[in-house]
Amino acid sequence: MPTRTIELLRSNTVAYETMAFYFSKPADFVFKAGQYVQLSLVEPPETDDDGDIRTLSIASAPFEKELLFAMRMRDKAFKRVLKNMTPGSSVKIDGPFGNLVLHDDISRPAVFLVGGIGITPVFSILKQSHHENKSHRIFLFYSNPAPKDAAFLDELKALDQDWEQFRLVATMTRPEKSDSWQGERGKISGTLLKKYLDDFSKPVFYVVGSLDMVLNMTGMLRGLGVEENLLKYEEFIGY
Repeated sequence: MPTRTIELLRSNTVAYETMAFYFSKPADFVFKAGQYVQLSLVEPPETDDDGDIRTLSIASAPFEKELLFAMRMRDKAFKRVLKNMTPGSSVKIDGPFGNLVLHDDISRPAVFLVGGIGITPVFSILKQSHHENKSHRIFLFYSNPAPKDAAFLDELKALDQDWEQFRLVATMTRPEKSDSWQGERGKISGTLLKKYLDDFSKPVFYVVGSLDMVLNMTGMLRGLGVEENLLKYEEFIGY
């Protein structure tokens, strides 16, 4: 796969300490919703031991005209450089890579269990599926500490209202920070899943989040009788 140069178009804050970066999309760049790239800084003004390359899921959908990436803004050289970039600045990408894509069998619902910034590849999948009017029944269980931490929450709520096939179940894990929150509270659990799902033998389950979350969620799903071939997961390490 060739290395491509893309230019920053704009950036904005999409949640607490979380930014979205919109880049130009090369005409020959083709990807599947849910895939990722390796993004490299070009002659950055600073660097550190973590280096100048990151693996980033593509948050935009294939039908969209721009490439979107989103990330938590930790105090790392890579993220400081990206945050301070001005429109027109260039980076390089390699890819796409990854197999976290929506399954083809429309008789099996898709159930996404997502923590925090793990929403990025799922956001791409949901937008593309809506655009293509996919027939899958899709559930998104989306966990964050508080609403302010939940990237793209307003867009997901709008999608929930507009798309009959889709159900958003957002849950907040720190009620003291979510006093005005009217939705579910607490971590994603078997009890929460059973509230919305009738049958655990049919869906394909996708787990996306930190390593701890992936281990906990896949263990829980196995305990609920979900077969291994119906589990797909992606770990966000060092994001």
